[in-house]
Amino acid sequence: MRQKTQIQLPLAEPTPDHPKAEELTAISQILDRNPIIYKKALQDLTCKVKNPETGAPAMTAEQVVRAAIIKQMEGYNYRELAFHIQDSRSYMKFCKVSFADAPWTKSRLQRNIKSLRPETWESINQTLITCAKKNGIEDGRQVRIDCTVTSSNIHEPTDSSLLWDSIRVLNRLMDKAKQELPDLKFPYQNHTKRAKRRSLAVLNAKNVKARKTAYRDLLKIAGKVINYAKAAIHEARAFRPINMAVAGVKIMLGKELAEYVSLAERVVDQTERRVLNGETVPATEKLVSIFETHTDIIVKDRREIHYGHKLCLTGGKSNLILDCVILKGNPADSTLSDTMLDRQETMYGTSPKRVAFDGGFASRLNLDAAKNRGVEEVCFAKGKGLHVDEMCSSHNIFKKLRNFRAGIESGISWLKRCFGMERCTWKGFESFKSYVWSAIVSANLLTMARKQLA
Repeated sequence: MRQKTQIQLPLAEPTPDHPKAEELTAISQILDRNPIIYKKALQDLTCKVKNPETGAPAMTAEQVVRAAIIKQMEGYNYRELAFHIQDSRSYMKFCKVSFADAPWTKSRLQRNIKSLRPETWESINQTLITCAKKNGIEDGRQVRIDCTVTSSNIHEPTDSSLLWDSIRVLNRLMDKAKQELPDLKFPYQNHTKRAKRRSLAVLNAKNVKARKTAYRDLLKIAGKVINYAKAAIHEARAFRPINMAVAGVKIMLGKELAEYVSLAERVVDQTERRVLNGETVPATEKLVSIFETHTDIIVKDRREIHYGHKLCLTGGKSNLILDCVILKGNPADSTLSDTMLDRQETMYGTSPKRVAFDGGFASRLNLDAAKNRGVEEVCFAKGKGLHVDEMCSSHNIFKKLRNFRAGIESGISWLKRCFGMERCTWKGFESFKSYVWSAIVSANLLTMARKQLA
């Protein structure tokens, strides 16, 4: 019987013969050609470290950037990311992880990736755009500008749900205070069940009178809970802890209670104004989440309501996202054209020759301002009283630019479907901006890799 021959294993592990592995290799080469990216990330990772040369081995700046790119490209949460990097040969090679390294935990990945500031991600994107210009991928001479919305990670807000959120969070914090600081003496009764019933009664009310009755009781409960919380804050400030650990718990609980009491009072005020007094509360004064307080109310085309932030994007012929502005509030598109063109001029040293805008940017002032800065051909998807001859030198060029502008819609859709820009899952406005920019950087890297492989 023939014996099975022993095959010697190669010293270097071969790269899998798969298009995705080839894309990861191409992305890795782009990153390695721009080591300044890692230096920028390292500044964020070590800014709070007194002596970076000492301590236990940590993730390198290169590994953090690469792990963040994998996360955005695949849409993993941190637990899934930790598993797939450890499980996949391709991901281990891309992230430059050796078998001798300790497995990365989800908390370690979260802590390092969230350390990268939005300004750093924006700077990384500018480095990639400069690289694309040197390699002849994108020259910035023809651009298209449009706006979209990325949602915050919140539920659909209603007055009753906001009151319910406020009550249950304050009750949870006071329960925690009773358990961890038993010496605190403040009046307290848990009204969570009653508040839940009243919240459901609001949703299931058959008429306005029944709904208002349920709201009045829900507001009454919220007032009681807020008073309990204020008493707990007062007691906590007067409390003298016996050791540092108890002092830390006291400070943390007091800070959290004060924060959520302030938010709960805002919710009560806007509910009384809207529901009981029949007032119209302006969107700028509304609080739509006690967890993501930065969230804006964005009304698109007078029909769709989004809860998140408005983004203004600039794309090029190469399908790269050249620039992004993350806005506070809901400014009209027509007020943003000068800002976006100024940023293009700063980025490339000169204004683009051809610019295609969405119809919301159209105005006589914007057309004149673009022409005065040296833009030769300007196209608004909807002219709004502007003639084609005023915008472009020929009708044929106008049609080409109008069709070119439509291409950014597919780019935005790709970002939302494949890179998580439909909904930000990170907490806080600074993290929101980091999330958006990390998605843009990941998409641009994949676009550049595919052009390199073509």
